[in-house]
Amino acid sequence: MYNESFSVNPLVSWVLGQCDQWRVNRDTNYLDTWKEYERLWRGIYDSSDRTRDSERSRIITPALQQAIEAHTAEIEEAVFGRGEKFFDISDDRLDNQKLDIEAIRNQMTEDFKKGYIRKSVSDIILLSALYGTGIGEITVYEKKELKPAMQPIIESGNTAVGVIEQERFCVGLKPITPYNFLIDPTASNVQEALGCAIEEFVSLHSVTKAMEDGVYNTITDLSSTSVDSDLEVSQEVSDYGGNRVKLLRYYGLIPKYMLDNQDDEDKYQELFNKKSDEYGSEAADYTDLVEAIVVIANDGHLLKAEESPYMMNDRPIVAFQSDTIPNRFWGRGIAEKGFNMQKAIDAQIRAHLDSVALSTVPMMAIDATRLPRGAKFEVKAGKTILTNGNPAEILQPFKFGNTDPSNINTASSFMNMLLMATSTVDSASLPAMTTGEGQGMSVALSSIIKKNKRTLVNFQEQFLIPFVTKAAHRFMQFDPERYPAQDFVFIPSSNLGIIAREHEQMQFLNLLKTLGAESPIVPLILSAVIENSGLSNRETLIAQLQQMMQPDPQQAQAQQAAMQMQMQKTQLELADLQADIQLKQAKTQSEAVETQLKPTEMQAKVAASASKYLGEADDPTKEFEKRIKLANVALKEKDIDTKARIAELQLQSSRNT
Repeated sequence: MYNESFSVNPLVSWVLGQCDQWRVNRDTNYLDTWKEYERLWRGIYDSSDRTRDSERSRIITPALQQAIEAHTAEIEEAVFGRGEKFFDISDDRLDNQKLDIEAIRNQMTEDFKKGYIRKSVSDIILLSALYGTGIGEITVYEKKELKPAMQPIIESGNTAVGVIEQERFCVGLKPITPYNFLIDPTASNVQEALGCAIEEFVSLHSVTKAMEDGVYNTITDLSSTSVDSDLEVSQEVSDYGGNRVKLLRYYGLIPKYMLDNQDDEDKYQELFNKKSDEYGSEAADYTDLVEAIVVIANDGHLLKAEESPYMMNDRPIVAFQSDTIPNRFWGRGIAEKGFNMQKAIDAQIRAHLDSVALSTVPMMAIDATRLPRGAKFEVKAGKTILTNGNPAEILQPFKFGNTDPSNINTASSFMNMLLMATSTVDSASLPAMTTGEGQGMSVALSSIIKKNKRTLVNFQEQFLIPFVTKAAHRFMQFDPERYPAQDFVFIPSSNLGIIAREHEQMQFLNLLKTLGAESPIVPLILSAVIENSGLSNRETLIAQLQQMMQPDPQQAQAQQAAMQMQMQKTQLELADLQADIQLKQAKTQSEAVETQLKPTEMQAKVAASASKYLGEADDPTKEFEKRIKLANVALKEKDIDTKARIAELQLQSSRNT
C-alpha cells in the first residue's frame, strides 16, 4: 500500500514539475485560440465577438463549421472509402507467405472493428481539423465476451441452452483533445520528446476497480476532486464534479535511480547527491534515463510507476498535423486558416441583420402628452394604441431607407475567401461546378485535391502506419497464439476522397472517349473506374472484369493451331522460292559460260573464213591480211557485245540471289 504525498515523493515531484512547465508553455501560446476555434465551430456567441457598441445581432454563421466538416468528411472518405480494410500488409521475411499475410490482415481488421477503431480515427481527424493536431492514445485491455452455447446434460440426456464467457485481448484507440495533452515543447514529435502526458478526469469507481485488479497501487484516502475549467473546457450550464478523479498518465523518460528508489527516500537522496557531485544538481535529473510509465492521481498520489512494459519500448501515443508547421508539434488546422474570414463574415451579416431590423421595426417618435394617462407604448403586430387626438400627429416613425443588398454580396465574397483559405468546397455551389451531362466536378478542383493530399500524407506517415504497427506489436506481445511474432511492413490503403474521385472519374471517362473499343488498355481503365467508385460490390465487378480479360482455353488452342498451319504454309512457300532461285542461278551461269566461249569459236571461224578461196586472189598474202583486219574489227564489236551480255547476266544472277 502506498500513501505518500507529492511533497515527499521525489518521482511525483519530478514528473509534475516537468508537466507544469509544459502546461504553461501550451496555455500561453495556444489555449485561448483553441477555445475560440471550438466556440466558432459550435456556433456559440460571445461578447468578445461584438464589433461595435450598437451591434444587436448575435448570429454566428456556419461558414467555418461547414469548412471543418467538409474537410473532415473528405479525409474520412479517403481513409475509409474502401470499407474496414484501410491498411495492407507486406511480408518483409524471406518466405513471403501471402496466405499468412492475408489471414493476419483479416484478423486485425476484425479486431479493429470490434474495438471501434474507425469511430476513434474519425474523431481524431475532426480534432486535427479543429485544433491543427490529432492525438490518439493506444490502450490495451481484456474484454469478456458472452456467447450463446448448448451443453448436454449427462444425467437426463437433455441439452441445456446458456452462455459461455470468454476473455479476449483488445487494442483500443482513444481520441485525446489538446486541452488534455502535454508534451515537451522542444520536440516536434512524440518519440523524440523527453516525455508527454495526458490529464483527464475519470470516474472514481474505475480507479477503484484498477486498484482491486492490481493495476494501480492501493490508495486508502483517494477521493473525488474539483472541476478544472482549463483541463475540461465546458459549454454546459452547470458542471458535474462529483465522483471523479484527476489522473495524469506520463509516458517518457525517467531517471532510473528515481524509478528504482521511489519508496526509499534515504536511498534516493544518497544517489541524488552522488550524481549531483558528478553532473551538477540540475543535470543529475537527466542522466541514465529509462522509458517508463507513471500514473499520478489528484496531483499527489502515485498510482503506478514502472519501466515501459512494451516489447518495442515505444510510447502508446500517435499524433499527426492537419497542416505541417515545420519543427513544431502543434500543427495548423482548418479553424486557424478560416478564423479571420469567419470573423469578417459574422460582422457583415450581423450589420446587415441590424439594418434589416431598423427598416422592419423602425424607431418611433411619440408626443407623450397626447397619450392616455398610464398608457405604455409598445409596437406589436395587431396591438391597438389609444391616443388623445389624430394618431398621425402623435406617432411618427423614423425612416432609415432600404437596406443595402450589397452587404450580402460582400459576405458572399468573404465566404469565397474562407473557402480559398481552407481549401474546401461549398456544398451549395457543387451543382454549379459540374460540367454538362453530369460528367463530374470541374477541373478547377485539382488544387483543392492536391492540398487534401498533403493532409492525407501527414495522416498516413505520422498516424496510420505508426498506429497499425504499434497495435500489431501489442497483439504479438499479449496475444501470441493468435498473432505470432513476425516481421511485417504495414502499408496504408487510403484512396482519394469524394471530390478527388469525382475529378479522377471524369478524367478516366474523357480518356475512354479517345480510345477505340478494341484498345488493350480499355479494360485497365474500366477497372480503375470501378475501383474509384463508391459501389459496395466493386470487388466482385473487378473480379468479373479480370475474368473476362482472361482468354478462352479452346479459343486460344484454335488460334495456336491456325498459327502453326500458317507457319507451315509459309515454310513451304519459302522452300519453293529458294528452289526457283537456284534454278535461275544455274541457268544464268550456263548462259554466261556459253557467252564466254563464243569469242574463241568466232576466232576459229574467222581464221577459216579468211583462208578460204585465197588461191583465186592475185596476191594471196595481202588478201589474207585484209580479211584478218576486217575480221578483227568484227570480233572487237562482238567482244563488246559479249562483255555487256556477261555483265547483264551477272547483275541478273545477283538479283535472283
